[in-house]
Amino acid sequence: MKEILFLAHRIPYPPNKGDKIRSFHLLKYLSESYRVHLGAFVDDPDDWRYVSEVEKFCGETRLLPLQPGRSKLKSLKGLATRLPLTVPYYADTRMGTWVDGILNERPIHAALVFSSAMAQYVADYDSLPRIIDFVDVDSDKWRQYAARKNWPMSWIYRREADCLVRYERKIANAFSRSAFVSENEAALFRSLAPEANDRILSIENGVDTAYFADRADYVNPYSPDELVMVFTGAMDYWANVDAVTWFANEIFPEIRRQLGSARFYIVGARPTESVRTLAQTEGVKVTGAVEDVRPFLKHARCVVTPLRIARGVQNKVLEAMAMGKSILSSEAAVEGIDVVDRLDLIVPKTPGDWVELGLNVLGADDFLPRESEKNRRFIMQRYGWEMSLHRLGTLLDSL
Repeated sequence: MKEILFLAHRIPYPPNKGDKIRSFHLLKYLSESYRVHLGAFVDDPDDWRYVSEVEKFCGETRLLPLQPGRSKLKSLKGLATRLPLTVPYYADTRMGTWVDGILNERPIHAALVFSSAMAQYVADYDSLPRIIDFVDVDSDKWRQYAARKNWPMSWIYRREADCLVRYERKIANAFSRSAFVSENEAALFRSLAPEANDRILSIENGVDTAYFADRADYVNPYSPDELVMVFTGAMDYWANVDAVTWFANEIFPEIRRQLGSARFYIVGARPTESVRTLAQTEGVKVTGAVEDVRPFLKHARCVVTPLRIARGVQNKVLEAMAMGKSILSSEAAVEGIDVVDRLDLIVPKTPGDWVELGLNVLGADDFLPRESEKNRRFIMQRYGWEMSLHRLGTLLDSL
């Protein structure tokens, strides 16, 4: 059995948020054909309890604690260089020593690096086949952040965008292949790094369609008189925080004024103080972490994904569609998804559209269905993980 080195900036378990969902499925897929040696950081103390689950898929592992506060201080060193701040943030001599040991002692067929910050650990191994999974064009995401922040954060984010795109191009030129989560992301990066065009490809996200299935036995977490719009996601992620804050403050109050039974549920772990404060708005509910997000999706009238900042493919959209839910979404949240006509998915263009369409969805069962077989069927045909990851297997076989 061939051996693979897999480096990830965060332990790929549990698969309960965007990057972990993708990295876990990559790890699981690789483990079926390769002996995988995993190096990753653990930035949430609660995740240490999952180490035994991760090790089931691995040969050797090196999991190191990462303290966000201390790492932020380390990242400030990057201000004196042209490196993006994320590189010193994830720099650790212990990880470097382990990687060197694996590469010198094991017959490693190839290295798969998940996120640009981990590329530093194999930067000097030019003869090793190396694949970088950028996932998204992160430099563009930082540029979007800069546009919505005041100085000095706008300057820091703009600097990060500029430094990161240079770093991304350097990696793409050195590595065997660069992968992105959608063809849209790959095309954007080709425009930024034309010298690496022939080595840039997309490996799309998928959905665990057996897990995210519309089952009848999910207990309804809502009151019978509530007409629920739900948003799901990690609520310490700035793009999610921005989305629910905008929707709760600018859109939902008018929906609530016209339809008193309307409720907006924000479902997700680690809500920031600003998100928790939204619960003071009439009709807005903030749950925090829940044991299972599926009942909240199943029994909502519709899912809303009002992201104003987004890159790549949004797992929250794919999962909701797999559950057979109708969706009101911003254009940014569905930009990376190969959406076809006549799905039960509406993209409002203006705040007024959001209000009008939200009222229509909540007030009329025949406007958008409560259970969308079209959305479920689309995901089954287009976004199963097996189909998405076959491309990775073909790529590794060719190295």
